[in-house]
Amino acid sequence: MPSEDDPADAGDVDYVATFDPDAGERASEAVLTAVATLVDARPADLAPLYEAVDPDALDALVEHARRTDAGTHQLWFAYEGFDVGVRSGGRILIQPSSIATNPDLE
Repeated sequence: MPSEDDPADAGDVDYVATFDPDAGERASEAVLTAVATLVDARPADLAPLYEAVDPDALDALVEHARRTDAGTHQLWFAYEGFDVGVRSGGRILIQPSSIATNPDLE
């Protein structure tokens, strides 16, 4: 569930959500749930996540990092008007998008 940024995070992160990769929670599903909560919508009402990032690749990155103990990996992408950062340790950082959208391209 998103929460206000905690002081331990640097930068302009507005919301932090968590998931438990050790319990089998998928990063891709956690992103959908967090963003849906922020925009007060159901996950099914959002644009498909695959339009921003490959959900299977996102989940595989987290699984690989956890399995190999290769340290924390982080991936940022734009989705539904937000910049979303997923850390392999189970944190999702969400802030207003820094990418200007062109309505003519939508």
